[in-house]
Amino acid sequence: MADAAVNRTPRVLIAADKFKGSLTAVQVAERVTAGLRRVAPRVEVESLPVADGGDGTVDAAVAAGFERREVRVAGPLGDEVTAAYALRGDIAVVEMAEASGLQRLPKGVFAPLSSSTYGSGELLRAALDAGARTIVFGVGGSATTDGGAGMLSALGARFLDARGEPVAPGGAALRDVETADLSGLDDRLSAVDLVLASDVDNPLTGPKGAPAVYGPQKGAGPDDVATLDTALAHFATVLEKAIGPKGAGYASAPGAGAAGGIGYGALVLGARFRPGIEVMLEVLGFAVALERATLVITGEGSLDEQTLHGKAPAGVAAAARAEGKEVVAVCGRLALPPEALGRAGIRRAYPLTEVEPDIAKCISDAGPILERVAENIGRDFLV
Repeated sequence: MADAAVNRTPRVLIAADKFKGSLTAVQVAERVTAGLRRVAPRVEVESLPVADGGDGTVDAAVAAGFERREVRVAGPLGDEVTAAYALRGDIAVVEMAEASGLQRLPKGVFAPLSSSTYGSGELLRAALDAGARTIVFGVGGSATTDGGAGMLSALGARFLDARGEPVAPGGAALRDVETADLSGLDDRLSAVDLVLASDVDNPLTGPKGAPAVYGPQKGAGPDDVATLDTALAHFATVLEKAIGPKGAGYASAPGAGAAGGIGYGALVLGARFRPGIEVMLEVLGFAVALERATLVITGEGSLDEQTLHGKAPAGVAAAARAEGKEVVAVCGRLALPPEALGRAGIRRAYPLTEVEPDIAKCISDAGPILERVAENIGRDFLV
């Protein structure tokens, strides 16, 4: 029996993110629970699916007791889609990927130059309409690189070309902006605590900016990246004329480059940037659940170098370690050595490939394989 079994009735807290492309965070918790109970039927299990601000953030909030609200908004290509946000009291969780994410594009279709965040602004407006006074704005998984211009437009801003006409949607068209008029922004924004929740601290432009780092995964070739970087830099210059020096400051601030630069647009709205997993752990009530736990199980699809830089498992492990709790992780793929896991506060990781070497099967049959992995955790820590 491992050291983690420190009392007769261990209580496990499952606080894992999704296995992208295979299992939602809720499904991960369900499968781990089933596996644990096969070998330790009396174990007490509490599930708290987590997210770091990217896709799956609304689902995590709903699993924690928030109400799911659906609204029709513009998708990244302008077609109407049904998107959701989460609400509890006067706190809303808005996930930009619900409206403007890659999953909203037809399969195999990318539009790096013309996709827009307009629908994300409509989601924020819906949260305002619902009475939200605090909005956690989770950004990640975007199909867009428009610096948040579409979002700002949906909230009342106007971006005009040299003829005084509104510029076209998308990042490339921002090179044509001559005037930024923010006087029509929704007044309610000034009374809301808007939190930009992201695991990305990139600036808006430059070698580490949104186009260069994240444009290729949205279908942007080298010429597209150069076009977008130039257009976003011009956009920031025009906004600096409209709102003063802070416009330039926002462009270089951590998080400005998140989700194709929508972080920049959120900062213009007065948002405060915070690491997504820290915000979500607070919103989800992680600290209270952690008090009850003797063992914490976290995880995500791939435990790799990116995990250590603000992803959900690292945030969960850091918070648990601070309270002296034992942490193990489940994952589809493990690309971190034991010493790196240890530094992150994770005692041991259990990849699906440990019980099924065939990666294709790990993806297609992730649920049953994860249950077998959880049985191993139960044998190692609970019996």
